[in-house]
Amino acid sequence: MARLRFVHAADLHLDSPFIGLRAQAPENVAAALRSATFDAYAKLVDLCVEERADALLVAGDVYDSADRSLRAQLRFVEGLRRLDRAGIRSFVCHGNHDPLDGWEARIDYPPGCTRFGPEFTAAPVFPGEPGRAVVHGISYPTRVVRENLVERLGEVDPGPFTIGLIHANVGNNPDHDPYAPCSLEDLRQSGVDYWALGHVHTRQVLSERSPAVVYPGNSQGRHPGETGPRGAYLVEVDDGGAVRLEFRALDVVRWERPQVDISGMETEQELVDGLHAAAETALDRAGGRPVVLRVELGGRGALHGSLRRAGLAEELREDLNADLAARSPFAWCERIEDGTAGELDRDRLAAGSDFVAEVLRTADRARQDPELMAGLREELDELYQLGRFRKHLRDCEPGGEEIETLLAEAEEMVVGLLAEEEP
Repeated sequence: MARLRFVHAADLHLDSPFIGLRAQAPENVAAALRSATFDAYAKLVDLCVEERADALLVAGDVYDSADRSLRAQLRFVEGLRRLDRAGIRSFVCHGNHDPLDGWEARIDYPPGCTRFGPEFTAAPVFPGEPGRAVVHGISYPTRVVRENLVERLGEVDPGPFTIGLIHANVGNNPDHDPYAPCSLEDLRQSGVDYWALGHVHTRQVLSERSPAVVYPGNSQGRHPGETGPRGAYLVEVDDGGAVRLEFRALDVVRWERPQVDISGMETEQELVDGLHAAAETALDRAGGRPVVLRVELGGRGALHGSLRRAGLAEELREDLNADLAARSPFAWCERIEDGTAGELDRDRLAAGSDFVAEVLRTADRARQDPELMAGLREELDELYQLGRFRKHLRDCEPGGEEIETLLAEAEEMVVGLLAEEEP
């Protein structure tokens, strides 16, 4: 039997409005979006019950705004009551979207729920065994918190397995507001065994042990930047304090951004077929969930001229939705973005006398000259050994074929930026 078994979730954003999407979506899609955050939360509660968790931890942003809806509050507490009836305790802190000074209805929370205030407090996971596991949590008193809240934690008892519950930006993640900023080193020095974080919507395990530092991400994607599976972590702690993490997807509508390359396509029918194939692939990957798509068109090809015709991208979107939006599960395309470019006559460009021609001729000479290719490889080796780049490039140090691929990609990029496209 595990010493402790809990579910770590964050950023539920209950009753997220999806206003712009719902306004343009057909009724079945709008209805799915309207209930998506609630349905994902119901699956979260189901997960706790089915896995016989000891506790649910929610690391902030339960609601979508400080002016939280009554419906969202009722549904949240209803789920906590279900957990309480199953003997599962719940621990909740509040973040920038649901700070303590936001409007709150007078609703009775179950006795098994601990909601943390504006200062760190400790609560046992097992009231009858306070030395087994303890949660230290803190909430935002107001929406904007610029202070490093970890510094308020104080001394931690080394006896119980200790969990820190906080909504924070660790390492100054540039994609999220710099609220409650702290460093990974701050967390490592805290004496806490598991940091249950919220705020960053993409799941990340910043540290697997000593301590474990985990962002579960949000439970339901809400826009095109939140693609792929969304959910929570099921966490098991053994008698020695070792942590095992298992991600569980909970999202009920999935966002995907498929890319369709027009290179080699000659007819509009090929493009239509490619869009439908991309949508079907996204549906297959979603595991029975409906999918909202934002399709990105790319590549160079003959169809670029057609795509420049006003309204064609919208017509393609309508054709795709006419076939797939009414299905169950549906695939609904909310936008098609055109990032294509026209074809380039490489031989004509290489025969010129401008800088583009010189780039192409240099690339050709490199391919034919073993010494030049070897020199290029040496230059790249130096780059790949630089500490600030190595962590990103360590799995792709180039050999012969990789050098040629990099050369082709560099040629395409440079010529595409410099060459003047034909109208």
